[in-house]
Amino acid sequence: MQGQAQQQAYDRGITIFSPDGRLYQVEYAREAVKRGSASIGVRTEGGVVLAVDKRTRSPLMERTSVEKLHKSDDHIGIASAGHVADARQLIDFARRQTQINRLRYGEPIGVETLTKEVTDHIQQYTQVGGARPFGVALIIGGIENGEPRLYETDPSGTPYEWKALAVGADRGEIQDYLETNYSEGMDLDGGIDLALSALGTVNDDQLSPTSVGLATVDVESEQFRMLDDDEVEGYLDELDILEDEDEDESEE
Repeated sequence: MQGQAQQQAYDRGITIFSPDGRLYQVEYAREAVKRGSASIGVRTEGGVVLAVDKRTRSPLMERTSVEKLHKSDDHIGIASAGHVADARQLIDFARRQTQINRLRYGEPIGVETLTKEVTDHIQQYTQVGGARPFGVALIIGGIENGEPRLYETDPSGTPYEWKALAVGADRGEIQDYLETNYSEGMDLDGGIDLALSALGTVNDDQLSPTSVGLATVDVESEQFRMLDDDEVEGYLDELDILEDEDEDESEE
């Protein structure tokens, strides 16, 4: 009983390390991320691709209310997985930092700089009593000095740079697919194909334009752009992972 009581004490206290050096609340926050629908980021020579699973719980729910892709600045996009309310708070923080940088220095913020500003903010919530960690992971992608950059933020407040990654549900399976099929020299269209194909692997290779969110930040324009349903449908059709219902509707 005493051992269980001590375990519970470590569970409740975010500022208390367990005897084996773990912060259980941070690990529980990572579990919250795993419960969120998948988000994928791919870095290519032509830019960055962000793809998200936007399946709704009910056909009565408005699709636009499911926010998993966000514009932080003209040249930076963010995808999230995990606790939606936590994601919204961090997105707002990231947007404020981009505006502060423009006002203070007269130039757009770097992708790496923004990521570390966000992770510094996240890390504060792992060592302050009376607070809890953010139960969300972000994929931050954009163009910095003409080069595509892609980062992940972890609930512990640690930034990681990636060539391609997945966060959220089915991360292991999607990450395996990305590691197997990623190519250093692929262009932006190749990155879109890879992201959608990876997302299809955990959805029986059947995706609809209404259940997928897709955005890019390309090197030439350095502009964040959300792809519309028709563009997404074209990619899905080309990859032969378009849901049959959508194919039937398009023929009518």
